[in-house]
Parts: sequence; structure tokens; C-alpha cells
Amino acid sequence: MDRFNSEGILRHNLVQTLKDRRAVGTARRIDTCLLCRRSGVNESGLCEMCYGMLDGEEFVLAERWISGKGP
Repeated sequence: MDRFNSEGILRHNLVQTLKDRRAVGTARRIDTCLLCRRSGVNESGLCEMCYGMLDGEEFVLAERWISGKGP
């Protein structure tokens, strides 16, 4: 998956974005997914659908946000 909405970040930029406190914080504050721009995001700034498609380092970084450790 690349992205559903052109306002979201590109998938290949997700690892770097999940390391950015400001980007994740903004996504959470405005309740808009980093990738697809849907509402209803978790602590990593991703909606349920995009979170479910994570793999490798993306998943590890998102899990750090969800567990409260951050980047």
C-alpha cells in the first residue's frame, strides 16, 4: 500500500515519521492517520487499518508508541 489520500505521507517514509515526536503528536492531536488521513488514530498516529498492515521496523516503532515508550 502506498497511500489512499495524497495528503498522507508516503509509506516508504513511515519509519522516519514514526521516529518524529512532532509528526506523531500532530497526527494524534488532529486525530488523522499519518498514511491515509482517516480519523480515529491510536497512540502511533495510525488508524486501525493502516496499523494492521505494518511490518518489520514500522511495527516495532508503532508498538513503542502504543506501549508509551515513544520513538
